[in-house]
Amino acid sequence: MIAAPADDVWAAISAPGHLEWVHPFCEHNPVMVWPGRTARDEIHYRSGWVYQRRFTDWIDGVGYDLRIGSPRDHPSEVWWRIADGAPGRADLTITIRPRPLHQIPRLAQRPAQFAYIRPLLRRYLSSVVDVFEWWVTTGDRVSKNQFGRHPWFSEHR
Repeated sequence: MIAAPADDVWAAISAPGHLEWVHPFCEHNPVMVWPGRTARDEIHYRSGWVYQRRFTDWIDGVGYDLRIGSPRDHPSEVWWRIADGAPGRADLTITIRPRPLHQIPRLAQRPAQFAYIRPLLRRYLSSVVDVFEWWVTTGDRVSKNQFGRHPWFSEHR
């Protein structure tokens, strides 16, 4: 639950290049096309990874759907949704269907999902939602790794 109205949360997640201000693991967020269901941008993570985001649906005031990944891999699917909560509060939900794990033998994929991938995705999403609340309620730009480092997306030491 974010201590801000849904309209403020929508303004934050629908602004072009917003990930540079509000994402703890984002170095750059160049925009190619914005806004709408044909929107496209990139997220340059602090770890050096560069992912393309291609939007597939855009629902004003509610959220959007997108595919994200590097150009050489299968993309993951992501759904962002905002719902009104208590007065002056909103729920921001980010759901990810991770890309297939072609590099891992088929029998090991489910254990890898449950033991490694899902916990790290949960940690990642928790950080992202926490920083959106920080930015929407304070107006302060988020600092790198503000709510903790992440082994996939933070800079490597």
